Amino acid sequence: MTSVRFTLLTLDSEAVFSLKDGINFKKSPDDGKCYIIYKENGELKACKNQCKHQGGLFIKDIEDLDGRTVRCTKHYWKLNVSTMQYVNPPDSFTQDELDVVMTDEGGLQLVEVIVWDPWLADPQDPQELQEGEVTVTYLTHACMELQLGGKKMIFDPWLTGPAFARGWWLLHEPPADSMERLCMADLIYISHMHSDHLSYPTLKSLSATRPDVPIYVGDTSRPVFWMLEKRQVKLTNINVVPFGIWQNIDEHLRFMILKDEVHPELDTCIIVEYKGHMILNTVDCTRPNYGRLPHNVDLMMSDFAGGASGFPMTFSGGKYTESWKADFIKNERKKLMNYKAQLVKSLQPKIYCPFAGYFVEAHPSDRYIKETNTKNKAEELNALIKKSAPGITTWTPKPGAVLDLALALMSPSRKAITDPPSGTNIYKDSWDFDLYVDELNRAITAEIFKHKSWIQFYYIWAGFKNYNLVVRVIETDEDFIPIANGYNYLVDFMDLSFPTQRPTREHPYEEIKNRIGVMRHVVKNGLLWDDLYIGFQNRLSREPDVYHHRFWNHFQTELPVTGPDWDLFLQQVPSYQRSAEPQGIQTESVSASTFLEKADCTVS
Repeated sequence: MTSVRFTLLTLDSEAVFSLKDGINFKKSPDDGKCYIIYKENGELKACKNQCKHQGGLFIKDIEDLDGRTVRCTKHYWKLNVSTMQYVNPPDSFTQDELDVVMTDEGGLQLVEVIVWDPWLADPQDPQELQEGEVTVTYLTHACMELQLGGKKMIFDPWLTGPAFARGWWLLHEPPADSMERLCMADLIYISHMHSDHLSYPTLKSLSATRPDVPIYVGDTSRPVFWMLEKRQVKLTNINVVPFGIWQNIDEHLRFMILKDEVHPELDTCIIVEYKGHMILNTVDCTRPNYGRLPHNVDLMMSDFAGGASGFPMTFSGGKYTESWKADFIKNERKKLMNYKAQLVKSLQPKIYCPFAGYFVEAHPSDRYIKETNTKNKAEELNALIKKSAPGITTWTPKPGAVLDLALALMSPSRKAITDPPSGTNIYKDSWDFDLYVDELNRAITAEIFKHKSWIQFYYIWAGFKNYNLVVRVIETDEDFIPIANGYNYLVDFMDLSFPTQRPTREHPYEEIKNRIGVMRHVVKNGLLWDDLYIGFQNRLSREPDVYHHRFWNHFQTELPVTGPDWDLFLQQVPSYQRSAEPQGIQTESVSASTFLEKADCTVS
């Protein structure tokens, strides 16, 4: 596609002359955005003052004695501006450089080269909409039903069961006919593979009635439906579409999927256009389409809540006191709220709706997470937007509420939103815990775990090595107390060995305690570790307190698509019970059999 060059900052010759060696922060007088210019031996490098992780601002790193490193104010990531490499966490991102163009007068311009906005291809003039022609119905979490003329489109259907193993449960009660609506859809968009968007319990119910419903996903580097066969869900009309190209459904309806810059292997967002009217759904993207999005769309939706990570609730030791966690979470939620409000203000949609954040840590064993992991409220974000951009109409959705786009565009004073009937149960008050927890716990007694050599087999399959990190993994009960005859082992990822003691060389160390049922379910099925980390099913400590991006990125996004061949494994080991208990911590322990009795788990 055609690229376009944008001049972001201009400095005159005097300002260029005043640049000192090392790091310089410069703010644009036009829009107030800040940039970093690094000077060394007369050479200049430049980048945006924006962390690639989650968009935080950089400041000088007081621990940097060489004057080359800046630190993010959001998650304390560090960038070496002289190399444009992130050094904390190591081996993670490379910062995008801006072109430094010197002028004839001795000044300079910072220039960004971007791909031409793809939604401008074949532009359509907006046509007048009739009342009821385009409606948007909120079902739950990130699931919306769009009536677009004669077509029904549904986003990210999570209507039943948990997400991330057993860590997330629906906060809102979906309308009683939600599954019927899903089965009647003309097309479904699934943004990414996280289980609060790609819900296999929901899709299993769908496949029993409409296995041929058209489902559209982006062409991410890790296929969205990589687990389809393993999950034994029969869907026969999955369409993987390229990014940035209009997909025509009929003469009036088309959509375009865009990828996220920060997580291109995972996240996508979508623009839906009907008769020239655009609906933008950025879902969970951190920086969709390299930060380039359409302005003045008719309706914009995005996430808002925060709390979709085990950090810092599941961490202990060092600075991770309860007061530190509370302060950090409060500040993070405030930053996210301000960022979303600023994004909405900059894009100026006619209507904005916060969604994709309505989950709860409902299981009784996760009460601590529920109480600690406070989240943003949609009403507060909308109030902030109204304060800074009063011309934008905001919508705080309730399950079953309907927005009529034609009425909303005609006049903000007209009643364009129909709320659910009085007495409708908005919040869920019961969840089928036993059904799903028992399913996870069935993995505990799988044959493979009777042989200690499963550990080597699994981590060799995982394929992560040549990295200086030692990890201790401990199987625990519901309360993260080590199980007496559970596994407790070390993995040295430098040479992928499994020592009984930590090596004598200098090395970073992490201790990960996992609930036994979830960990064995993940191992047995070759699942990503998001179920453990994002699902709050582990507890972590580390020394030093450094985030190891390569390690976590591998186990959360880069494990082999084909699971471990446990049949082959069982052929390679004698069929006998494990005779020796693994080395490790044995204090304050319960046995695996006692755990199963406590969990009241029926094992097949």
